[in-house]
Amino acid sequence: MNIYVGNLSKDMKDVSLREAFVAYGEVTSASVITDKYSGESRGFGFVQMPKNDEALKAIAGLNGKSIQGRNLKVNEARAREGGFGGGNSRF
Repeated sequence: MNIYVGNLSKDMKDVSLREAFVAYGEVTSASVITDKYSGESRGFGFVQMPKNDEALKAIAGLNGKSIQGRNLKVNEARAREGGFGGGNSRF
């Protein structure tokens, strides 16, 4: 299951994000999304857990929990909506 984690601190790193979730089970990947110019956290990330039951326990256990002074927002990640995004195309 792919899990969205929001309201991360600017100092959050991939390793710290992974550590928060391994207490609930196996973590396939954990990544904090960063600004491509500054390298600073954009305040959210994603964690992949292969077992749904462990993922659901992690969501229940970590949603609203304070880590690095921020109350996390944790839920199952939604698939991105399709499309090419913004702009007015004139052909």
